[in-house]
This record gives sequence, C-alpha cells and structure tokens, in this order.
Amino acid sequence: MIDPPLFQEPARSLYVHIPFCQSRCFYCDFTTYVADSSVKAAYVARLIHEIEMMAATFDDRQKATPLSTIFFGGGTPTMLNDQEWKQIAHAITTTFSLDEHVEWTVEANPGSTAEQLYPTLREIGVNRISFGAQTFSEGLLQTIGRLHDARDVMRAVKLAKEAGFTRISLDLMLGLPEQTLDDVKEALDACKTLAISHLSAYGLKIEEGTPFADWQRKGLLPLPDEEDEVAMYEMVRSVLQKQGFRQYEISNFAKKGEEARHNLTYWRNLPYLAVGAGAHGYVLGERYENVKSLHQYAAMIDEGRLPRQAQTVVSMAEAMEDEMMLGLRLEQGVILADFHRHFGVHAQEVFAKPLHSLRQKGWIAEDEQRIWIDPAYYEVSNAIIAAFIQSCEDFVPKS
Repeated sequence: MIDPPLFQEPARSLYVHIPFCQSRCFYCDFTTYVADSSVKAAYVARLIHEIEMMAATFDDRQKATPLSTIFFGGGTPTMLNDQEWKQIAHAITTTFSLDEHVEWTVEANPGSTAEQLYPTLREIGVNRISFGAQTFSEGLLQTIGRLHDARDVMRAVKLAKEAGFTRISLDLMLGLPEQTLDDVKEALDACKTLAISHLSAYGLKIEEGTPFADWQRKGLLPLPDEEDEVAMYEMVRSVLQKQGFRQYEISNFAKKGEEARHNLTYWRNLPYLAVGAGAHGYVLGERYENVKSLHQYAAMIDEGRLPRQAQTVVSMAEAMEDEMMLGLRLEQGVILADFHRHFGVHAQEVFAKPLHSLRQKGWIAEDEQRIWIDPAYYEVSNAIIAAFIQSCEDFVPKS
C-alpha cells in the first residue's frame, strides 16, 4: 500500500530532552535524574553528537526544510549552565536551517533558574519561556514536592521580562491533594498580575511508580472529588476568558497570536524530530523512543548508534485515528481539508460510525470545513475522543 502524503512530509519541529532536576516531584514519572555537573557536561556532549548523527540520516527534503519550532523539555532544561546552552545552540544552528519566525521554547523552573541565564537564552535565540508554577499556594507546593515558592515565580517572570522575553507561559495543576477553589483563584489572580500571554491548566494524573501512586494505594492522598475538580476547571475557563484569553485547546489558553506553536505540531499530528534520553519522535510514518537510561544513552552514542529503544511503524488507520483524537482537543477541531490532504480520503467517510453516534448525542459540531467539540462538552471530551479508538480498522476506501 502506498504511504499517505502525511508520512512523506519532512519534520519542521525539534524536541530536545534535558533530563536533569534538583529533585523529583511526587507526581512526576518523566525521564529525570539528579546529577552533578560532570554528568550534565558529558550529557550535553553526547546530545550534540546525537544531533549530528541524526542529521546524517536526513534525506534531501529534510535537509532543505527549516525548523519552525524548537522545544526544550525535561526534567529542568535550565539546570544547564550558560556555556552548555551556547554549545547546544551552536550545534542546532549549524546543523539545521531555522525559519525566520522560529518559535524556540525552553521549560524553566521558577526556583532554580540562575539570574544570568535569562539573557543568555535570549542571546542564543530562545524567544519563549514556560515556567512550571503549578500552584501559588505555599502549602500545595510543599505537598507536591516542588522546591520553589510563589515569590520565586513572581521573580522568575520579572527576570524573564527584563531579559527581553515577551512570550511567557505558566503551567498550573488542578485536582491536587486538598486543593480548593480559593487556591485556584489565588493562582489565577497571580497570573493576571504577572500579565503573561499563555497558560496551561492540567488535571493531576496519578502515574504508576510515583510517590503519589504509592500514597493513593495506602489511602494517604486526599484528592478533591470529581465535582470539585470540574468546578476548578470551569473557574479557569471562565476567569481566563474574561481576561482576554482564548481556550485554543482543552487545557491551554492564550492571548491572540500567543498559542504554543510547537504543541500545535503534536495536536495536528504533524511529524517532529526528537533528541535526548527518553525523547519521542515521529517522522516518515514512524514513531521512535530513545532509551531512558543515561548509562545506556551514553554507551549507544559512544558506539556511534542512534539511541533508539523502540521504533514503531504507524499504520494509516492508526494515523487517521490519531489525527481525529488529537485534533478534537483543539478549539478549531479537525480541519477536513488537512485530513484529506494527509490521507487522500474524507474523514466523514472513514469515521462514519463514531460520528453518527456522536451526532445523535449532540456531542460533536461540524460544518463543511471542520469537526470540533463544542466547549460545553469539554467535560466529556475523553469519552468523545475515545470513540475514535480502533474505529476505522475496517474502513475500505471507495474505488
């Protein structure tokens, strides 16, 4: 079977994983390590080598395609020092061509980012910064294992603005142990005072292997009930809308033109490159995952091998389902012309059965250009999105 056009598109986005933290938060299951300066320096050297090895595999189309977004996640990328940042930036800018309007985001910890690092990040080309505030309640910050306090967030945003950052995002968490609506209001009031342009608000998810999972099993994690968590989410939506934010994705809010373009790559099911321990990429119809172990990552790089732990060929059916499930998270929804361009078939034909069922429930909205979830039904968005799982395996295109 001929690959759909989507699988032939070059990647225009790059994710870089920096797996270091001062300590691990109680809810976190990401690939992170507490390490000394020598380990970080060695990691940076190997990360640069991975970038070079990956670039050596590019076909002519990928070589000729400039990056439009770069995202450094973690961990805590700002655990690296100025010189290490300059080394990585040099590797990226000499390996890739960059779009004139490239969005370059770095995740930062409000309490551990050195003051002198902000000007360095701007100097090397970073133009967007995302702070993991999570909450402005001192008690809740301690409960979830964060090392910063509310004053650190205020100071971090101030320093970022003084360094020239105009695109600043904050992450908030909902449904934390013993969190109240007053805690959420306090956070939203702080965000208004800080005059940021983007905010993400995610519900707490208990992940296996974390202290929170262990405490929950032991009955030691007093989480808000579902009704309270829904009320928190509705408060965020209502307050931010009044402040001029647009809810462009189920959990993300932005002032006009301030949407996270890198994350839109994921939600639009577009290809992206990824480097670093534990990083995940998606190119040419294949998803790949790098090894998580720093020792294994180092060994494979030193042997001249890309540090792949797993590589999975994505079927056309799976890719079409992904496009629907990810796209429906967006306010804009799934763009029907894009779906047809990516796969050569019409979404309404492929997903006739789940769409019919959702129409009968009144959960889905559509017109000639797109299919989307009415914001009034965001509370049941998981059920709506789940309707598309394994829903087109039997689809046969019309001849």
